[in-house]
This record gives sequence, C-alpha cells and structure tokens, in this order.
Amino acid sequence: QVQLVESGGGLVQAGGSLRLSCAASGRTFSNYAMGWFRQAPGKEREFVTTITWNGGTTYYTDSVKGRFTISRDNAKKTVYLEMNSLKPEDTAVYYCAAKRTSSLYYLLDYDYWGPGTQVTVSS
Repeated sequence: QVQLVESGGGLVQAGGSLRLSCAASGRTFSNYAMGWFRQAPGKEREFVTTITWNGGTTYYTDSVKGRFTISRDNAKKTVYLEMNSLKPEDTAVYYCAAKRTSSLYYLLDYDYWGPGTQVTVSS
C-alpha cells in the first residue's frame, strides 16, 4: 500500500513558478515509478510527467517540456514537480500517482493516487 499527499499548489501569475511535492507513505516507495497528472475544469485527466524508480529517466508531455522538472528523493519518499514559466493553460488540479513498475509509465492506470492540489495561473 502506498498513500500519497500532494502539497505546494496555489495561485500564481503567468510567468511565475511553483514547486509541488508529493509525500508517500509505505515501505516500498522505491519500487514505484511516479507520475504527475492534471485535470482542468471540464476536461479529462491528462499525463504531465513521469520518473523511474531511481530517478534515472524522466518523460514529459510536449506542452511542459523545458518548463517543468520532475525529481524524487527516495530517502524522503517524496517526488517533486518544479513548474516554471507557468501559463494560464496550466491551471488544473495536479495529482501525483504511483505505479509499480521498473519503467516509465504515462498511461492513466496507475496503482495509487493522491487527492490532488489546485494550481491556478492568472493572466
């Protein structure tokens, strides 16, 4: 079992930055690839980025490449999402998720999900 809790969301002006954190409980955090997803009002949940269990490989959706950075600290059982040059279209609830796999994983069928944190970017 893995429980996830996101934090760090808020209101920011366009061009600003936020750093999201996702704290995990459970003894086997390092067995899981981690991902960030987001869901804007009236839209489906979409993939943002993922990182392998050891942090060695990452993958991003095209719309955030060069602006967002995912990282993890297995000792702290935490995954981070550094978001720079934020745009109004980045406004959404951001979710972290865990998938028991040794690979990158960008589909929606993750094993565990956090409750989400709201990110609002004003123009």
